[in-house]
Amino acid sequence: MEKLNYRICANCIMDTSDSGIVFDERGWCDYCNNYHRNILPNWHTDERGEREIMAQVEQIKRDGKGKDHDCLIGLSGGVDSSYVTYLAKEKFGLRPLLYHVDAGWNSQQAVNNIEKLVDGLGLDLFTEVVDWPEMRDLQLAFFKAQVPHLDTPQDHAFFAGLYNFAAKHNAKYILTGANYSTECVREPLEWHYHASDVRQLKDIHRRFGTRPLKKFPLAGIFRFKIYYRFFKGVQVVKPLNHVPFFKEAAMDELVQKFGWQKYAHKHYESRFTRFYEGYWLPSKFGYDKRRAHFSSLILTGQLTREEALAKIAVPAYDEETLAHDFEYIATKLGLTVAQLHELHRGQPKTYRDYSNDMALIELGTKVLRALGVQRAIIR
Repeated sequence: MEKLNYRICANCIMDTSDSGIVFDERGWCDYCNNYHRNILPNWHTDERGEREIMAQVEQIKRDGKGKDHDCLIGLSGGVDSSYVTYLAKEKFGLRPLLYHVDAGWNSQQAVNNIEKLVDGLGLDLFTEVVDWPEMRDLQLAFFKAQVPHLDTPQDHAFFAGLYNFAAKHNAKYILTGANYSTECVREPLEWHYHASDVRQLKDIHRRFGTRPLKKFPLAGIFRFKIYYRFFKGVQVVKPLNHVPFFKEAAMDELVQKFGWQKYAHKHYESRFTRFYEGYWLPSKFGYDKRRAHFSSLILTGQLTREEALAKIAVPAYDEETLAHDFEYIATKLGLTVAQLHELHRGQPKTYRDYSNDMALIELGTKVLRALGVQRAIIR
């Protein structure tokens, strides 16, 4: 029955693996229609966009006078955060402090890229190393919970650590790599639930964890969206939405200028994310995040639909690399390969099976959408 009802967008490659997808009479999905109706008319990367971002840059410089650094950038070693770092120093003349969270899964490429940018741009780097026993325990809890959003512990550590650091050290501006160019199609929540829902994180850990989270960085969505923003004055700036940003060209520029290393796909600078997105999610749940990533590139003219269909037809992993990574992930988590396979065979669940703040998050999303702050579809 599922195969009989299968449908794919006629314009991008999002399909009915997103259970909430809607198609119009042309066969275009709601992501494509939303892009042309709500995102594109309000997205400016021309002279107007440059004026907007430069006005923000000048304000950052004024507020940062007399300080060692005038802004904070979370650097993962991926293309988005790397390119923002490059622009901040070389194009905007800012003095950022780079902040990196080491959650235990950095790839060789990520380590290289961070070092090359720090050395090449002469910037300061602060690295927060997450307590590994706590990190491992939380990740194992999510495996045992059988939810698709296995990357929540890592994602939460990244943004919670960054925002907590900003608030603690009175950093007023955080520059992020968030952008429409490669992220105008967002993964459905059934694929990747909000990593900021600390209520869900704590519930899953309470049920399946074995040690208290004493050192793990925590910050719920309401803390950093409301308290940090309006009471601590922490503002988020997204420079890549104001300048031309094309993924391949940006990577080539980083390679040429810094010896930056490319990686296979979006977010694969983390070995865990590569395994989770490339194998676990599609094989266990039928969700392939590359559909959303490639569809974003189709809509922004960086990839043809034919090219995307050819790419998605090829598994993200070859058998040899998968076998190596499967053993690596199992060993690092303190499991045998057989135990990890057993978890893979478990009955899939969703975020709805555990405590969550989805009702409040949906309300906040509706408010932000009404205000024109949130334009991408999040469901």
